[in-house]
Amino acid sequence: MEKIIGALFDWDGVVADSGAAHEASWKELAKLNGLPLPEGFFKSTFGKRNLEIIMDILRWTPDPSEAQRLSDQKEEIYRAGIAKNGLPTIRGAVAFVRALKSAGIPRAVGSSTPRKNLEQALKALGMEGDFDALVTSEDVERGKPAPDVYIKAACRLGLDPRECAVFEDSLAGIVAAARAGAKKIALSTTNPKGFWEARENPEEKPDLAIPDFSDFSPENLRKIFAD
Repeated sequence: MEKIIGALFDWDGVVADSGAAHEASWKELAKLNGLPLPEGFFKSTFGKRNLEIIMDILRWTPDPSEAQRLSDQKEEIYRAGIAKNGLPTIRGAVAFVRALKSAGIPRAVGSSTPRKNLEQALKALGMEGDFDALVTSEDVERGKPAPDVYIKAACRLGLDPRECAVFEDSLAGIVAAARAGAKKIALSTTNPKGFWEARENPEEKPDLAIPDFSDFSPENLRKIFAD
């Protein structure tokens, strides 16, 4: 009998090639509110939730209410942008998700993105029926690198996280996957392959690093669990 496994996907930088749209929305938010935005800020935000970015990384405000207002405005700008300009995907991602579906492998999204963003993106891409479960920032108290989002995503598939592989592009996400007990597959969409190969901390080192999904199949995924 074939071993039951699940696939858990981060969204931004893994399925959706949304980095440019997110960066543009942060810049527009800063401009509208007269807030400073340091050069190269965007890389430090990968895998983090908005309130953490606004209060701890950018230090725009210590007030949670104001931080929430800014967060909501940022996401409104982002959604308006993708509604106008569309949303590209990571090479091979949509085909791979659908191949998993055809192979009977359960699939979930575990992302720091707000649910409204994810639902709009799925609709825009015609992917509403391609995942069995969605876990977003509203569903967990702690963001990545805490493992909560992947533990909950696995649970919603009826699986133990140890029966799942996580596809991630951020260091915080890979650590979250490790702490959940899942297999870790890093995409070199945000960080280059050499970055992942240089990781020495076991929590930060993926089981596999791939450039995208163009040469990755459900059979490749099963082999990771067979090793």
